[in-house]
Amino acid sequence: MGVNITAYKDIVKELQAQKVTLVAVSKFKSAEDIMELYELGQRDFGENFVQELLLKQEVLPKDIRWHFIGHLQSNKVKYIAPFVHLIHGVDSKKLLAEINKQALKLDKVIHCLLQIHIAEEETKFGFGSHELSELHEIHELPGIKIDGLMGMASFTDDEQKIKKEFGELKKAFDRANQLSTFNHQLSTLSMGMSSDYQLAIQSGSTMVRIGSLLFGSRNQPA
Repeated sequence: MGVNITAYKDIVKELQAQKVTLVAVSKFKSAEDIMELYELGQRDFGENFVQELLLKQEVLPKDIRWHFIGHLQSNKVKYIAPFVHLIHGVDSKKLLAEINKQALKLDKVIHCLLQIHIAEEETKFGFGSHELSELHEIHELPGIKIDGLMGMASFTDDEQKIKKEFGELKKAFDRANQLSTFNHQLSTLSMGMSSDYQLAIQSGSTMVRIGSLLFGSRNQPA
């Protein structure tokens, strides 16, 4: 199944009206599929796996803004540091330190989002919202700029549960903007995927990560 161009245009129109950024999640999708959306004007694409991202970045246009949205291992940071636009799932102090180290080697600043654990599922990664006030070392990491927060709601059909979790992340975002931990205003709240992005926007999301609505199911190729 190729790109659903009608769905893409409808979603872009909907998001632009609400000033929400679309990250097209392109994991397991071909360079040809990505180029279809690129030619329609899409520039923000999200990948979950470092090796796959490296292969695509090599062959696709250099003005694509690559978002790393998966769980990033510290030993893989060096591979994406030269070109990544935004790292979404920064979920530990160890990872913060490694991103800073690689950024300084390149004499650049890498933009990041702190992942906040909002789902009740144990498999989700992230900081607890209460930990944000304790991240004093961010002031000592000149290679990093924290643009905002991200999080994933529980995988459930219970809309009230999803709204509650998104609401908790929005409260954490608002509280973070009152903290001295960050010496600038956080601008990005990345929450919402294909199944729940409209609920996320209602809760204050400024960036959504949408894949299957644009590309069809994302089953890993054999």
